[in-house]
Amino acid sequence: MQIIPVASGKGGVGKSLVAANLAIALGKAGKKVIIADLDLGASNLHLVLGQQAPKAGLGTYLSGGIDFSAIILDTNYENVQFIPGDAEIPGLTAMKISQKNDIIKKLQNLDTDFLIVDLGAGTHTSILDFFLLSPQGIIVTSPTVTATLDAYLFLKNAVFRLMYNSFKKNSKAYKFLESLKSDAHSLQRIYIPKLIDTLMQVDPQSTEVFRRRIARFKPRLILNMIDDPKDADKAQKIRRSCTEYLGLELEHLGIIYRDSLQDIALASRLPIVIYKPNAMLSQAIFRISEKIAFSETIRFDSDGNYDSFQYAESEAQEDFENKMTYIEELLGTGALTMNELAETIKTQQYEISQLKKENALLKTKIVKALSQGFTL
Repeated sequence: MQIIPVASGKGGVGKSLVAANLAIALGKAGKKVIIADLDLGASNLHLVLGQQAPKAGLGTYLSGGIDFSAIILDTNYENVQFIPGDAEIPGLTAMKISQKNDIIKKLQNLDTDFLIVDLGAGTHTSILDFFLLSPQGIIVTSPTVTATLDAYLFLKNAVFRLMYNSFKKNSKAYKFLESLKSDAHSLQRIYIPKLIDTLMQVDPQSTEVFRRRIARFKPRLILNMIDDPKDADKAQKIRRSCTEYLGLELEHLGIIYRDSLQDIALASRLPIVIYKPNAMLSQAIFRISEKIAFSETIRFDSDGNYDSFQYAESEAQEDFENKMTYIEELLGTGALTMNELAETIKTQQYEISQLKKENALLKTKIVKALSQGFTL
């Protein structure tokens, strides 16, 4: 199975339209496709696909109300199935880390040729982690200055996320990265190739893991909503910036011209490749899908420094920080009193403490089992 996360640095660049039409084009080519709506704050992929509003989706599953298999829905299109999101369920965008990991595991175990994952816009850590499910994610952008800059910044954040995930928390490389956070100005101007050289001197073993991973990281670019042929040069500028500043080889899948037929197709609740398969936009989608269909599936290596105990503790802290941001918003609107805030903080601190104790107990049991001859 080839996993294809589809992301964008900002909204309004046609990401979901590209994802939906690519899924249908691959299905028409005889490939089994599942497309999942993980734009959890604004789940509307069913509209782009021309499907009825689903009665259940990822939010229902995460709430414990349904089995995961029950939200894999058939569509009106050959070889294409659909996993809907749930924009109407509050708080889904700030899902717990355990929920995110559960979804990742379920997605990785799907039986299909291609899994297309339509992600939300921006650089939230959950979006980056879903994007890094595969070295072959697609970044969709338009030729505007802000959109191309945001596309580059998304890829920069993805590279840093990949770097952090490659280092153990207490390694010298990890601590060096943490020290850079105190100098935001230098961090903004840093060249990843130079940073790798420095990290090789600080912690060569950890850095070598990252070097192997980034060598396999081959994100793909689609430049959408072009009006002028000169706009196509913007893709090359993004590509050069990624090579020079990020040490990243970007594959350019193609360009898609703006087509007024897209709006008509959307109003008709039909994907453009179905509404007008001979339209210029549709033909561009078919060309891109053909490149994807015949591409080799690449995976990140599996020799990284994943430590589930360390990861769980850091995730608990991340959950706490996310909830605190949400609480600050509630305080600002007057929806939460100071007494309620104090009680919430106590509850969160207790949850983190309990998780640390559970991790320590589990780790002790594993060490004991290994000493008795059991293998992992």
